[in-house]
Amino acid sequence: MILGTLAGIYLLKFSIMTSVLLASMFASHTLIAYPILSKLDVIKNRAVNIAVGGTMITDTLALLVLAVIVGMSQGEVNAEFWTRLSVSLVIFALIVMLVFPIIARWFFKLFDDRVSQYIFVLVMVFMGAVLAELAGVEAIIGAFLSGLALNRLIPSTSPLMNRIEFVGNAIFIPFFLIGVGMLVDYRALFSDFETIKVAIIMTVVATFAKFAAAWLTQKSFRFTVDERRLIFGLSNAQAAATLAAVLVGYNVIIGVTESGEPIRLLNDAVLNGTIIMILVTCTIATLVAQKGALNISILEASETDNNEPGNFEKILIPVSNPETIEELVNLSTIIKTKENKTGLYALSIINNNTSDVNAIKKAHKLMDKAVHSASSMDISLNKLVRYDLNIINGITGVIREHSITDLVLGLHIKKGISESFLGNLTEGILTKNNTTTFVYKPAQPISTIKRHIIVIPKNAENEIGFPFWLLKIWNIGRNTGAELQFYGHQKTIHEIKEIHSKHPINAEFIIFEDWDDFLILSRDVKLDDNLIIVMSREKRLSYQNNMKNIPNYLNKYFHNSSYILVYPMQSGVNEEGVDLNNPSLIEPFEKIDELGKTIARLFKRK
Repeated sequence: MILGTLAGIYLLKFSIMTSVLLASMFASHTLIAYPILSKLDVIKNRAVNIAVGGTMITDTLALLVLAVIVGMSQGEVNAEFWTRLSVSLVIFALIVMLVFPIIARWFFKLFDDRVSQYIFVLVMVFMGAVLAELAGVEAIIGAFLSGLALNRLIPSTSPLMNRIEFVGNAIFIPFFLIGVGMLVDYRALFSDFETIKVAIIMTVVATFAKFAAAWLTQKSFRFTVDERRLIFGLSNAQAAATLAAVLVGYNVIIGVTESGEPIRLLNDAVLNGTIIMILVTCTIATLVAQKGALNISILEASETDNNEPGNFEKILIPVSNPETIEELVNLSTIIKTKENKTGLYALSIINNNTSDVNAIKKAHKLMDKAVHSASSMDISLNKLVRYDLNIINGITGVIREHSITDLVLGLHIKKGISESFLGNLTEGILTKNNTTTFVYKPAQPISTIKRHIIVIPKNAENEIGFPFWLLKIWNIGRNTGAELQFYGHQKTIHEIKEIHSKHPINAEFIIFEDWDDFLILSRDVKLDDNLIIVMSREKRLSYQNNMKNIPNYLNKYFHNSSYILVYPMQSGVNEEGVDLNNPSLIEPFEKIDELGKTIARLFKRK
């Protein structure tokens, strides 16, 4: 702001009011390069997070400056103006940030049609833009805040997010840039030196100011050169907010010349110079951000070998109920590592003694639905149709044949945990297989969950499967943005806090040691919460006597809640097919210190 104001006053000979507005244009920026970084899979980088947060602050303040300057130019800045602007902004922000999520959560619970959900998101964004204009600021602030309000309800791995990104990158951004280009009067470049002068000064000042900010950030936080490139590339592109400011300033008439010509707050030279500045800065920003992202992506790839989690992770989803297929696939895509592109398997089991043609058709129909759900998220799902004597043998055989590392089982939404399911689970699947097993009852879409309550037994940190189920839970927090609330023994919570200090997410930690008082948690579980209970096979290290009562508790007291039962890998269980000497799967656990090494490697690139 200071640099832009000084440049406007001393280099361009503008008034103080015009110079301040010009400086606010330099301060704002648009994340034009963000789709490139997303494609190169570096959007989780700390530099990107800083740039995105800075965008929210600078664009909002820049457009507020625009509102004040326009008011001052029209002689409206007085006590009434400030009161009206302040009250309207507070009401607008409260509606968007508090009411919009409530409406969206209600809508996503009732309607699962992807087209309807996408139209609803567009309506909410447009409504936010309208409310912003009613509040006296630019519509872009309303659209931006609407995106922030709905962000937690749209997981990054969901089909809805996939559609939003596609339409935005393929339609909205190109059309915006085309519209900007059509505003340029190219003849002014050849007939008016003032336009060229203004364009050069604006471009140089804006680029230098953004580079200086990126350089200072790099030195302050000891970032790498490539991370500085990411910050500079994301913050240097002048587009949406800048264009809004210059168009508003151009249309504000502050006087009339003797010949009757209007005197504008921002003249033709500034308008044309701004368009040229947008063109140059967007080009520079894109090239620099792409270079930094490529270098970071190559560096991460060089550090990845065949022993990384994403390269051996294979998630099996047995499907039998068409009502739960989509949510099982959604959960699997949320808990998987980002490197895992082809490691999801959908399984349908047919009794090999049946001659029912409809059973075969039903199995293939279930497979097609699962594949369709995964393809909407750009994920390749492997179809497995198996003929076997029973479900347990079928699942066990596939786990061994395909080296499955994680198993996701679904419960009927209304029935919960039946006696037959519990028997097949505990006496069959869990005794014959040593894979991380998730038993999921989706009472509502996982995207509408506000908080995940994770209940962990004593000694869970000493089990060989501890880092692997924890990584999956961590991915839920990252990919949905929902809060994770961990309940566990003091030592277990201490281990998880150590991980949280290096890989922060939205989490809270509570000491909970008496499983005999498990039902006390029912007071903490609210609407839109998901209960995640880490279980144990009987007579294993982390087994608690009260675990045998958990299924009855869930059926009786948590019937209307979503919940996940997690059964980790454990020593002494059938380990056929589990290579404990493979460093990509598990480190030796003779000493507890090795746990930290395993966790560090698994979380390294998350």
